[in-house]
Amino acid sequence: MPVIRHAQSRRTETPNAVVTTLASPTLGGAGQALWRVDMRPGAEGPLHTIDAEQVWTVLDGGATVELAGERLTVRPGDTIVMPATVLRRVHADPDAGFAAIVSAPPGAHAAAPDGTGRTVPPWTV
Repeated sequence: MPVIRHAQSRRTETPNAVVTTLASPTLGGAGQALWRVDMRPGAEGPLHTIDAEQVWTVLDGGATVELAGERLTVRPGDTIVMPATVLRRVHADPDAGFAAIVSAPPGAHAAAPDGTGRTVPPWTV
């Protein structure tokens, strides 16, 4: 399906964010996964790894991203490339929150820092 209508997008709520799948193998038959992340002000994701590269482009608000032990500040228009297997965590701006578009290969696995809890996030399939 070449056009995926907004009404067809999948929404997943986590304790830290709302993730909206825009395209994936099971949504439009895409060879890549593309999703939007919306985090409330002050929210933060868990420290984890992903076994594939991700590319995040900030749409609104801002965040501090922990990436491989470094703290990076990102604002609207910035793009951050998160290499595979490095520890990461996103902290949404305490006043503005955070919104980004993310792309990655479908079916990548996320895991806790010690390698436990390995799972495929549902927005990537």
